[in-house]
Amino acid sequence: MRFGVLGPVAVWTEGGDPVRIPELKVRAVLAELLVAEGRVVPAARLIDDLWPDRMPRDPANALQLRVSQLRRALEAAEPGARTLVVSQSPGYRLDAVTDVAQFRSLLDSWGDLRLRAARLSEALGLWRGTPYADFAGAPFVRPAVDRLEEERLGAVESLVEIRLELGEHAELLGELGDQVGRHPLRQRLRAAYLKALYRSGRHSEALNSYRQLRDQLRDELGLEPTAELMELQQAILRQDPRLEAIPVRRRSNLPPAMTSLIGRDELLPEVVGLLKKQRLVTLTGPGGVGKSRLAIEAAREVTGEFPDGAWLIELAALERAHLEAAHLEGGGAAGKRAHLEDGGAAGIGEAIATALGIRDRQVIDALSNQSVLLVLDNCEHLIGCVAELVEELLRKAPDLRVLATSQEPLAINGERLVVIPPLAPDAAAELFVLRASAAGGVVEEGAAVNAICERLDGLPLALELAATRVRALGVKELSARLDDRFTVLESARRGGARRHQTLRAMVDWSWELLTEPEQVALRRLSVHADSCTLEAAGAAGAEVEPLGRLVDRSLACVVEGPRYRLLESIKVYAGERLRESGEADDVQRRAIHWYTEFAVRAEPLLYGRDQREWLARLDAESGNLRAVLDHAVSLGEAEAALRLVDALAWYWFLRGRIGEAERAFAAALGAGAVQDESLRQRVVGWQAGIRLLGDDASRTAAARTLLGADSRIRAHWFLGFAHRGGAVAATFEVVEKALAEYELVGDEWGIAAALSVRGTLGRARGELVEALRDASRSEAIFRRLGDRWGLVKATNSLAELAEISGDYARAAELHRDGVRMAEELGLWGEASLRLSGLGRIALLQRDFVAADEFHLRAMKLAAEQGNTPAEEFAELGLGLSARRQGNLDAAEQHFRRWLDWLRQLDSQPGVPLVLAELGFIAEQRGDATTALALHTEGLTAAQAVGDPRALALAHEGLAGAHSLTEDAHQGAYLLGRASYLRESVGAPLPPGERADVDRITQRLIESLSESVFEADFARGNRAC
Repeated sequence: MRFGVLGPVAVWTEGGDPVRIPELKVRAVLAELLVAEGRVVPAARLIDDLWPDRMPRDPANALQLRVSQLRRALEAAEPGARTLVVSQSPGYRLDAVTDVAQFRSLLDSWGDLRLRAARLSEALGLWRGTPYADFAGAPFVRPAVDRLEEERLGAVESLVEIRLELGEHAELLGELGDQVGRHPLRQRLRAAYLKALYRSGRHSEALNSYRQLRDQLRDELGLEPTAELMELQQAILRQDPRLEAIPVRRRSNLPPAMTSLIGRDELLPEVVGLLKKQRLVTLTGPGGVGKSRLAIEAAREVTGEFPDGAWLIELAALERAHLEAAHLEGGGAAGKRAHLEDGGAAGIGEAIATALGIRDRQVIDALSNQSVLLVLDNCEHLIGCVAELVEELLRKAPDLRVLATSQEPLAINGERLVVIPPLAPDAAAELFVLRASAAGGVVEEGAAVNAICERLDGLPLALELAATRVRALGVKELSARLDDRFTVLESARRGGARRHQTLRAMVDWSWELLTEPEQVALRRLSVHADSCTLEAAGAAGAEVEPLGRLVDRSLACVVEGPRYRLLESIKVYAGERLRESGEADDVQRRAIHWYTEFAVRAEPLLYGRDQREWLARLDAESGNLRAVLDHAVSLGEAEAALRLVDALAWYWFLRGRIGEAERAFAAALGAGAVQDESLRQRVVGWQAGIRLLGDDASRTAAARTLLGADSRIRAHWFLGFAHRGGAVAATFEVVEKALAEYELVGDEWGIAAALSVRGTLGRARGELVEALRDASRSEAIFRRLGDRWGLVKATNSLAELAEISGDYARAAELHRDGVRMAEELGLWGEASLRLSGLGRIALLQRDFVAADEFHLRAMKLAAEQGNTPAEEFAELGLGLSARRQGNLDAAEQHFRRWLDWLRQLDSQPGVPLVLAELGFIAEQRGDATTALALHTEGLTAAQAVGDPRALALAHEGLAGAHSLTEDAHQGAYLLGRASYLRESVGAPLPPGERADVDRITQRLIESLSESVFEADFARGNRAC
C-alpha cells in the first residue's frame, strides 16, 4: 500500500486503486501520522490536534475509535494493511511507503547530465499540488509543508542548472521567469535566470534582473546578494567567455518514446540488470512481440553507464535494397537469405559507422577503446554475419556491450538470451484500449476486447494495428471479423518499417526467411488446432530438424510437455499456405488417422492405474481432438469419426463435458454410412447414456427411446448408471442385466461398476444390507484395478451408508479420501459432491460453521465447472443449515431456487427433500395450510422415488402440519408410521436430525396427553 502527501493526502493499493478513507477526523489522524514519517506520535498530541477547540467527552476512546476506523478502511482495501497502523507507547506510528520517500530517492541523482535531468523531472512529476493540501490550514502540517516546499524548490533549481549545462537556456527562459516571479528572493534560482538571459543574448535584461534582486534584498531583508551572485554579475559585465554554454556531445541516437511501454514491468528491470553484467544480451521472440521497443527502453535506462553513449543500429534498413535484389535474382527463400547475408556483412559495418559518426573501415578500431552500448535491432535476416561481427567486436573492444533483437539467437559464446513472451491478458487489454482510444475509438465491451487480445496472441504490434480499426468498426465487429484478420488489418497504419504496417507484412517477413523444408514444416504444423507432441507433428509430415529450426526462429513455441505450438496469427497464415500448396486434405487425413489411433489407444487405459496419466494426456489434446472430428465429418470420414467418439465417450463423461459429448455423437452419427454396424450401435448406446445425464425433461424423454441399444458393451451399463430420470425399478433391471453379462465374460471393471450402481439403487430402495455388500465388493475390485474414479464412486456409497448407520467419523474419513482422489484426477464435479458430503456430516454433528464452509466451497467449485446437479446438492446443504440455525427466510430462498429445476426431473430424490424442508419452514412459522399442502405434495414425490426414508420424512412433515390443527390424533399416527418406515430399513432417525420430530412430538403431547399420543403413535407403528 502506498501513501501520498505531495498534494491532497491519498492512499493507493499496490495495484494502484485509490483507497477511500471516510470521515474528516480519520483522515486527519492519517495525515498527522504521515507527517511524523514513521515516528511515534503521542496520543495526547493527536487529541490536541484533532479537537483544538472542544474536546469530546472521552478523548482517549474517541481517538481509539478513529484509529480503528482507519485500520478498517486500510484492511478493506488490502488484506493485512491494518497492521501498518502500529500502537506503540505513548501513541501510534504508521509504517508507510510515501511519495515523499520516492521523491527524495530520485533527488539522489547519478549518471550523466541527461539521466540526472530525467530523474529530477520524474521526482517533480510526483507532485500533485501543495503538500497535505486538504489540511493546509492545520497547525500540525505547516512545518512539514514548509520543509517539503523547500525541498521541491531545491529540486527545481538543480534541474534548471543541469538543463543550462545541456544548452537548453532558450527553452528555460519562460519557465525561469515565472519561477523568479513567484520566488523573487531565491538567489540560486535568480542566478540560473541571469545565465539563461545572458546566453540568449539579453545581457541588459540580465543586469536589470540582478539589480532588482539586490534592491529587494536590501529593502526587505537588509541583506546583500551572495558572493557567488555578485561574481556572476561581474562576469556578465565583462562578458566572460566562460559564461557561454559548452556544447554537450550527443551520446545517443535512441529515439524518444512516443507512447508508454505497457506490460513489461518485470522484463524491463531484468534486461536492464543483464546489461550491467553481461556483454551480449539477445532479446528473442516472434515478430511483433515488442523486442525493439523493449530494447530501446532498456538502453535508454542504462545510457548513463556508458561514457561513449548508447547507439541504435537498425538493421532492418538493410532489408530493402538487398531483399529487392534477392527477389530479382530468384532462388527461393534460401537464396534470398544468402543474398541478404552476403550484402549484409558490409552493410552492418556501414550502419554502425553512420550511427557513431566514424569511418566505416575503422569501426572495430574506433570501438576498441570506447565504453559504448550497441543496440543491434532486427538481426534475423543477417544472423550469420551479425554473429561473426559481434564476436569479433566483443573480442577486440573490452568495454563494448551489445543488446541484440532477433527472432533467433546469435548462437555465439557469452550470449545471454531473454525470450520475450506475448503480453499477459490484462496488459494486452490495457494496451489495446489505450491505443484504440488514442485513435478516436470508443472502447467499452470488456468481453470483446479480451477476445481480440486472445485471438491476436497478445502481440503488441497486432494489437496496435487492430486498435486503429476500432474507430471504423467498433470492438464487437472487429472481434467478429478476425477470422479474416489479414484483410481486416491491411493498410492499418503508415510510417515505420514496411513489415510493421500490416499484419500480413509482419508474417511475410518471417516466412520469406525460411528454407523450403522449414516452410513445409510450418504449413503442415498448422493442421493442429492446438499445441501438439513431436510424434503428432511428425505424423502430419512436419520433420524433426525443420521443426527445431522453427523453434529457433520464434515461429513455433515449445510449451510444457514438450509440445509445439503456433501463435494463432502464424497458424492462420500457415493454414493459408497449406491450402495454396494443394496438400491440405492429405495432411488433414494424416492428422485424423493419428489422433483417432491415439484416442483408441488411450480408451482402455482410462479404466485402471494409468487413468490419471491418460486423462492428462487427453486433456492436452482436447482441442486437437475436437478439430480432428470436425475435419473427419467434413471430409466424409464417417468410420474414423465414429471410432473417435466411441473412444472418447468415457473421457468426456469423466471430465463432465456432457454437452460436448452430445454434439460429437450427433456429428459422428450424421457423417455417413459405415459398414461396421456394431460400432454405430456402440455410439448410439453412449449417446443414450449421455442424454440421460441432461438436466431437462425433453432430453430424458428422448433418451428413453434409445434404451434398446446394443447391450453387449459397457455403454449398456452406462445407460443404467445415467438413468436417473426413470423409476428405480426400471434402472435396477438394466443394471442387473449388465452385471450378469460382465460376470459371464469376466469383465472385472464392468462388475465393479455395475455393483457400485446397484449399491446406490439398493440404498435408495432401503435395502441397506445389500447396498453395503455391493458397495464394499465394488470398492475392493476398483482398488485392485487401481481405478480411482471407481473408488470415488464406491467410497461415496460407503460414506452415505456409514452416515445412515450413525458412524460419522467413518463417513467423514471416506468423504475426505474421495475429495483427495477426485482432486488428483481433476474430477471437480465429484470433488464438489464429496465436499458437500463432508458438509452433511458436519450438519449432523451440529457444526454449522464447518457445514457452511464445506457447502460454500462445494457450490463455488460446481458453479465454476457448470455442474448443475452438484451445485444444487451443495446449496440444499446451505438451506438445511440455515433452517437448523433458525434462519427460515434464508433457508426458504435456498430451497425455492431449486424446486422448479428438480420438478422437471422425474422421480428425482431431491424433490421430496426440498418439499419437506419448505413444509417444515411453513410449520415453524405456524402456517398449517401451506405446510399441509407442501408435505402432501412431498408424499406423492416420495412414493414415486420409492425410498422408505423419503416416505418417512414426508409422514413426519405431515404430522407437523396436523399438530397445528385440531387433528392431533392423525399427527401422532403419522409419526408412528414414519418410525416404522425408518426401522424397516434399519435407518432410525439420527440424533442430529431429531429436532423436527422432537418439536412436533412435544406439541402433540401437549395437545393430546402423553398416554393418548403413545397409543396413536403405536397404532401407526404397527406393520400393515
